[in-house]
This record gives sequence, structure tokens and C-alpha cells, in this order.
Amino acid sequence: MKGILDKIAILEEKHDRIDPELVKRKNIKLGLRNLDGTGVVVGITSKGQVKGYEKDKWGKSHPVPGKLYYCGYDVEEIVQNLEKEGRFGFEEIIYLLLTGELPSKDCLERFEEVLGERRALPALAKKIIRFNSENDDQMGALHAAVSALHKFDPNPRSTDIRDVTRQCIDLIAKFPTIIAYNYCVLKDRNGHCQLIEPDPSLSTAQNFLMMLNGETPDDFTAHLFDLALVLHAEHGGGNNSTFTVRTVSSSLTDTYMAICAGIASLAGHLHGGANEAVMNMMEHIKRDVKDWNDDEEIYRYLELILEKKAGDGSGKIYGIGHAVYTVSDPRERIFREKARIFTEKVGRTDEFNLYTKVADQAVRLIRKKKGKRVCPNVDFFSGFIYDMMGIHHELYTPIFAMSRIAGWSAHRIEEIIQGRLIRPAYISTRDETRKYLSLGERKPADD
Repeated sequence: MKGILDKIAILEEKHDRIDPELVKRKNIKLGLRNLDGTGVVVGITSKGQVKGYEKDKWGKSHPVPGKLYYCGYDVEEIVQNLEKEGRFGFEEIIYLLLTGELPSKDCLERFEEVLGERRALPALAKKIIRFNSENDDQMGALHAAVSALHKFDPNPRSTDIRDVTRQCIDLIAKFPTIIAYNYCVLKDRNGHCQLIEPDPSLSTAQNFLMMLNGETPDDFTAHLFDLALVLHAEHGGGNNSTFTVRTVSSSLTDTYMAICAGIASLAGHLHGGANEAVMNMMEHIKRDVKDWNDDEEIYRYLELILEKKAGDGSGKIYGIGHAVYTVSDPRERIFREKARIFTEKVGRTDEFNLYTKVADQAVRLIRKKKGKRVCPNVDFFSGFIYDMMGIHHELYTPIFAMSRIAGWSAHRIEEIIQGRLIRPAYISTRDETRKYLSLGERKPADD
């Protein structure tokens, strides 16, 4: 069996790899990317806008400090106002992304009540989660649980906007509960773990941390976790998981299928999980760099990572660089300051200083070695912040999904309303046709 499987793999490598010259000659936009790395415009959305470049009067693009907008509102301004008013903000962001409007005080309170009422899981859904206790993959467990929820929906296949909205709000409310329960079951496989019921009076952030740890978190931790949910909720239609949800939704499949597709995308190595990779990389750096205050020693070690001689051997400096942002990522700027404050509270300022030096030296190194202008991205400090909260690395990507379900839902609804099946074209690598040979005419397989 292994012999034929190996042969199939060899043939796949032979025929599926593409000549870069062919790509260039036919002007194929691999990965829906232009030659300069920018995304090919394939749709239009009112939900999120990401800015990393501006055009001058001659039409030439220039990199600028990054900006992120939710339905036209600057995320940095949103965060500043939430902090000024001392409020939790994720629920407001969900409402904004779904409707395109900021809720009034009364409307927000009613919406928070709706979310609170929907957080609890049916008893059978809890049994399904316990049954999946052998699943070490938390994203796989999330996918399985969401897929199973269609069983509890009276009209799961409906694409009527009212039904889809109900389903999306239900999933947004239940994601934190599912993720907390999946983790609890994984860590206590004897089946005796207590699945803590969500509290309708608490915010999404408070509820998740309470269900995870068994006690209501302190205000600083709860508000910081809420901030993380706000910053990860949406990032335009072009990121892989959101585009996946939109593509699948354009076929008018059901909500559960579409959201599971987003989970599957986010579970991929090139999309979710970067903050966990940053944490692993930093463990190597903390172990191998002798003087954490020596910029040049840090720079030399990062050179080794880039040359695949250190770290995980991938040649990647994780948490540095972004598809759109080059000068700065607005989310990273916010996280960096919050990480600084948190490390002062918990006595880990030496680690924070090392993180900032690694970020600064990595930017300098990549500019010198590759001629590219890059910046630290949102993932560089987020895992560090979760670690200080006592959250295990296995939950980092599910937490991303817990937040991004808001954006996925908003884009799904928008795609259904826009109503056009997404169907891009592929160009064949073959210019010639091949003559079909009968079985007896074919050459024997190489041994």
C-alpha cells in the first residue's frame, strides 16, 4: 500500500507544481494577489476597511501608518471611547458589524440581553462535546460542535435573512461557551469536569474567563480580554477565513456549513495560530540569547532564524509583516501598550523589553536583508497577553474564532443580500491535448 501511495504523491508533485515563468507570462494572480503583493479586488463590503497605503495625485501608492475601520468607524477611536467610558465593547461591535449602525443605550441593553439568553447550550450539545473528549485539536473540536448545532435548529437550511440573523447571533453567543467547554473536557478526560453555566448578567469576556477558570475575572483582565475580542472581530473581506465564509455563503449553503468553513480556514497554518508561533519563537530566543538587553546579539540571532539555522527552521520571524500593513498595524500599537501595563502589574517587564527589542530588530533586519518595509502585526503581543492571563496556547486560535465569528456573520449576511455566486476562473497549465491510451498500451509503473 505504501508503495502506491508514495507513487501517487510523486506524480502529484510532478504535475501540480507550476512554472513561475508560466504564471508571469499569463499574468495569473496566484493567491488572488497582484505582483506587488496587494490583493486583487473581487468584491465590495461595508463591514471592514483596512488601510496600509494611500495614492498620491499621480495614482502611485505609498505606505502609511495602518488604519482599521469597522463600518466607517476608526477602531482606535472606538477603543479610546470604550476605555474612557469604562465599558465592555465586544457586544457593541457585534451589533455595529451586523447592522452598520452604533446602537443606542437602550438598544444595546436589549441586544446584550438577547446574547445572554442564547449563551447556554442544550443538554444534548453538552453530551456531544463530552463525547468528543478524545479530540486534542481544539479547532477540530469547535468545528465538530458547531456542525452539530444544526440539529437543534428548527429551520437549519433557511437562507431567509431573518433566520440567518437569528442563527448567526445564536452562534456568536454560543462560541465562548463551546470553546470553554471543549477545553474543560480536553483537560479532564475522565468525564468529571464541571461545565459551568454562562451568566446572562456578565459580558462575553467575563463569561468566557469565568467558564474557563471557575471565577469571575478581575476588571483589568476582563476589560483587556474584551479589548482583544474587539480588535480581532473584523478585518475586511479579503482575509482567508472571511473570504471563505463569503465564498461558501454565495452558494446559499446554510449558516452552520458556512461558519464551519471559516473555522476550517482559520485552523490552517498560514492563517490562524501566528500568536502561538510567536510564543514558541520567543521561548527559543529567551533560551539562546544570553543578554536580553544587547540589540546586536538579538539581531544576530534573528539572522540565524531567517537563515533557517535557529528557531523552528522555517526561516520565518513570526509576528512580523502583514499583507496590507507595512508602516504599522493599529491593533499591534494598542496591544503593545497594554502588554507594557500588564507586565508591570505581574512583574514581567524584562520579557516585555525583550519582545520590543525583537520586534524592532526584526524590522531592521528584514529591511536590510530583503529590502522590504515591514512592521509587527497584531499577533506579536497577543499571545504574550493571553499567557499573562493564564490562558493556555491551545486556546489562542479558538479565541480568534470567538471574536471573528462577529465579522464572519456580518459578511455572510452581506454576501447573501448581494446575491452573486463567487466563481473565479482558472487557466490550464496544458496547451496540448493528450491521446488516451488503452490500459494495455500504458508503460508499467516504475518500481
